[in-house]
Amino acid sequence: MKKLFTLIAIAMFFASINAIAQCVGDRYKLEIFNNFNLSSDIEYGNNINYAGFAEDLILDVYEPNGDTLANGDSVTNRPLVLLAHGGSFIGGSKTGSDVVPLAESFAKMGYVVASINYRLGFSNPFAIDSIDGTETVVRAVHDYRAAIRYFKKDFSENGNIYGIDTSLIFAGGVSAGAITAVHVAYMDNALEIPEYIDTNQAGLGGGIEGLSGNLGYQSGITAVINIAGALRDTNWMNMGDAPILSFHGDLDVTVPYATDVIPSPLGGDVMKVDGSFSIHARANNIGVENCFHTHYGAGHVPHTGSAIYTDTTINMMANFMSSFVCNETLVCGTNDTLIDFNIDPNSTASFYDNISDIIKIYPNPSSDLVNIESDFAIQSIQLTNLLGEIVVLKSSLNLNKTQLSKNNLPNGVYILTLTTVNGPIVKKISFN
Repeated sequence: MKKLFTLIAIAMFFASINAIAQCVGDRYKLEIFNNFNLSSDIEYGNNINYAGFAEDLILDVYEPNGDTLANGDSVTNRPLVLLAHGGSFIGGSKTGSDVVPLAESFAKMGYVVASINYRLGFSNPFAIDSIDGTETVVRAVHDYRAAIRYFKKDFSENGNIYGIDTSLIFAGGVSAGAITAVHVAYMDNALEIPEYIDTNQAGLGGGIEGLSGNLGYQSGITAVINIAGALRDTNWMNMGDAPILSFHGDLDVTVPYATDVIPSPLGGDVMKVDGSFSIHARANNIGVENCFHTHYGAGHVPHTGSAIYTDTTINMMANFMSSFVCNETLVCGTNDTLIDFNIDPNSTASFYDNISDIIKIYPNPSSDLVNIESDFAIQSIQLTNLLGEIVVLKSSLNLNKTQLSKNNLPNGVYILTLTTVNGPIVKKISFN
């Protein structure tokens, strides 16, 4: 047995060396391929769904292809990225607009990407409680782990037909899919499945790994990508756990940005969860490697409706993942290091004053005029009071400098939203 483990370790070492050797140039960082190959509706497992019926689990595989390398891609030990779609655990698909652009882009960078379907649905969708919500997450986690094992089984038993390096697997997801991916990373102990979950119920057995398929293989990952997700309890995170990259809008009302109650998609509250802000506060405290990008002034999964947010998401994901693939020092980008984790993000004295130096607002507080200067052209200005009421709105500006007058506004704190060519910027200002 010891000899077997030694051989496996040697094989993984040389696979890692080979992967690093493929990092010459811009591979794994930029789209070096003109196209990709798509293999659809591959069955990776099956299990009993919430309604008590057997459900086949399927995924799509994206592989690089184009003119950069002869006959497509000659590399046979490529990192694997798994993506799980959003949809509040009641809808969505592996072909959704929240995941397909990411899958296509990373395939063109040289990754193998799998976009997965997983079991959806609640036993009582009109009165979802913490039990029903937890059961749904556990089912999704079991399916996700089966998808990881599917590729490891293929590597060992089928000659590695997808050409992946099983030591470089990234688990990603959007919204509900991100909740699933984060739990794959950090709900890694059977004791973390709440006692109120009946694991003898069909479709919920099998402990942490579950019974969705490809048993006998491990479901470990290299790192996790969290796009607007959350974790049931950040105390499940421990030193040595998988590194994490997160994206989250600070005005997200679907999945909490910090620690708050997650709402049911059909009304009411489900349970209290720890959003991305709290996840990264915990990661910093225990020394888990991490990068965190806040989409200031944005709501839920803004990359689905904005090319700017999509580019930011793809570029930061590429930077994050390539650091592990190419054995480079991880350097987080944009606003990651500007967040003060000692500030309570749920308080009225929020983190809006810690965004960056790309805009200057002065004097602040002010008794009359506020000067606004921005590195980006300001397209519009919106000022709201703490009740959410719009008190000032200026549009069609296209200026780098402008002023805001107090006029007859009452003294107090206001939220200033600047719409720029590079997206929204939010600041807190005061009049006295």
